[in-house]
Amino acid sequence: METDVPSPPAALPPVIELTGVRKAFAVPGGEPLTILDIPAFAVAAGELVALEGQSGSGKSTLLNVIAGILRPDAGSVKIGGIDIVKLAEPMRDRLRADRVGLVFQQFNLLPGFTALENVLVAMGFGSRPADRGRAEALLAAVGLADRLHHKPAALSIGQQQRVAVARALANRPRVLLADEPTASIDPAHQQQVIDLLQTTCRDEQVSLVVVTHAPDVAAQFPVRYRLEDFNRAAAVHAPAAGQPAAAGGQS
Repeated sequence: METDVPSPPAALPPVIELTGVRKAFAVPGGEPLTILDIPAFAVAAGELVALEGQSGSGKSTLLNVIAGILRPDAGSVKIGGIDIVKLAEPMRDRLRADRVGLVFQQFNLLPGFTALENVLVAMGFGSRPADRGRAEALLAAVGLADRLHHKPAALSIGQQQRVAVARALANRPRVLLADEPTASIDPAHQQQVIDLLQTTCRDEQVSLVVVTHAPDVAAQFPVRYRLEDFNRAAAVHAPAAGQPAAAGGQS
């Protein structure tokens, strides 16, 4: 039976729009393993979306395809109406720097640079000149006004995550993609990270897509989808009721 395809409210234009997207990975000694098979998926301007799915359902692969880090084998991926699949790699990199913010599980902060410098470096990849005032304002907005000149090693895990969020917003993106943003955070600070992402994206009017395997995290978002609902590959590989998920695979 066909499932309903997630789509944005009719009154709001989509900022993210996927059509006919397929992505497979080679398996040694076997047939390629299809990770994404998405007829259609869209996120409207300003939506706060949680994508929930088991390990191996394609969550991280989907974010990498939306960001243009991975090119799908088929289909179109539009960011603000531009099909990034058709862009040459340098143009795809520039569009990602200008329009897409990324929050990784492991933060990927530059260890030799201060919090402020990490945000300024991110600005250097965009098309606008680096704006020290905005970098300082973003760090203040995430509660780090007194930590501008601290390097990652001198910051707590929660503070490093806040720097990562400020960095992701540095170039005024239209989309913020967060890959399991609470996975490396102790339980005492997980709520702080969720609140921070939602508040800053509302303030900046950014479309937020968070992938998570945690139902308690997904439940806090106004829009919530399971990947199995629109990714036919995930539905095919989903374990039967009462059966554990297979180990490994693409997340």
